[in-house]
Amino acid sequence: MDIIELARELGKAVQQDEDYIKMRIAEQNSESDEELCKLIAKNNSIREMISDEACKPDRDDAKMQELNKEMRHVYAQIMSNENMAEFTRLRKEFDIKIHRVLAIVQNSAMGENPETTDLSQGCSGSCGSCSGCM
Repeated sequence: MDIIELARELGKAVQQDEDYIKMRIAEQNSESDEELCKLIAKNNSIREMISDEACKPDRDDAKMQELNKEMRHVYAQIMSNENMAEFTRLRKEFDIKIHRVLAIVQNSAMGENPETTDLSQGCSGSCGSCSGCM
């Protein structure tokens, strides 16, 4: 079996992983939550209004502030939704696992021992605060 075939097998294993399955179920629950979908649509609509207002040569800064305030409020409602909160939590956990897998593959390609290499010390798996390990 060549390396590409092994990568495809790894992809299949990822999709059979219990954490992946839980995350996908949570994603489906979020997508079928009517109230959440309405909030997301409202958030997108407000974002579009902000963009439209920002492009006007005579934009109304008070209107922009009000729209931004409303968007933050709607976003807070989205993130406090039970289904979204669960999906977000499970997504973060799964992202950490995937970052570990990627780190092992990348580090191995750089000559490190595949049996012992892992994420760098202090790496949370979230690249949001990272200057880069990849």
